[in-house]
Amino acid sequence: MPIYAYRCEACGFAKDVLQKMSDAPLTDCPECGKSSFRKQLTAAGFQLKGSGWYVTDFRGGSGGTSAPASAKADAGSGASSGADSASSAASSGDSKPAAAA
Repeated sequence: MPIYAYRCEACGFAKDVLQKMSDAPLTDCPECGKSSFRKQLTAAGFQLKGSGWYVTDFRGGSGGTSAPASAKADAGSGASSGADSASSAASSGDSKPAAAA
């Protein structure tokens, strides 16, 4: 359930309320009793973290913690690069057919 921020326009009283999304918004101020209790627009209070997106992924400069994607790809294919290059040349159509004997 989301937490909504409310503020009274008459007395300035503010309160965070845990409500279902289907609940009707509160209108009566618990402090002064007037019907000027309004829901405020607030920013989300969380950041997604994990193996996906990070705050530093797209910042400029070299201060990031993750390696560039091209360096990761080159490191993973270094052991079998000879066999891979031979098979890729054969499948690309650049190689000539064997001479007939």
